[in-house]
Amino acid sequence: MFDLAPDSIRRELEASLARLGIDRVDLYQIHRPLPERDLERGWQTLTELRDQGLVRCIGVSNFDVAQLERIAVLEPSQTIQPAYSLMQPEAAEELLPYADDRGIGVIVYSPMGSGLLTGTMTLDRFAALPETDWRKSDARFSPEALARSFELAPRLKKVGERHGASPGEVAVAWALHHPAVHGAIVGFRSARQVDGVVGAAELELSDDDLAVIAGAPG
Repeated sequence: MFDLAPDSIRRELEASLARLGIDRVDLYQIHRPLPERDLERGWQTLTELRDQGLVRCIGVSNFDVAQLERIAVLEPSQTIQPAYSLMQPEAAEELLPYADDRGIGVIVYSPMGSGLLTGTMTLDRFAALPETDWRKSDARFSPEALARSFELAPRLKKVGERHGASPGEVAVAWALHHPAVHGAIVGFRSARQVDGVVGAAELELSDDDLAVIAGAPG
């Protein structure tokens, strides 16, 4: 259940500060614009928490441009956190240009497509997942999405071989290549997987690399 009521937001922040043992968090974001009727009320609460010194910066996640415009009447968001990857590139159509034009910081999530762009997912592996696994019922793992990932994975691997990088690192570097993107949130299940991600921060893709990823021969 999502709640943007002022008391709820304050209570959650105070609990986070207590758990972390700190007096202020650097960035506090509304995770989802739900319930949508309370966007302005929730956003007003975040501005008050920042003005009180409990938060350094405030932002939002999973908002579209129309919702950003709604809260901008009170005060523009300092950050946005959208999903953005080769599997979910829609943010580049309107949201990222909007942020770039207004100087809003962008931190994208799922740049590896929830693992689909690492080159490790196969039909057999997907079929072997237990029925309780969230991926079994998520649209991001539909047959069409899986087919798309199987097209992309060899391209990412090919570009990665040029740079001594993993397909996952190339996928993250592709997301970071957009001029509006300032950072990316990546996930991993074990320390071993860090080695297939961390190099993305230093990986600069050329125009030729981007063309290969897009499907051009090379």
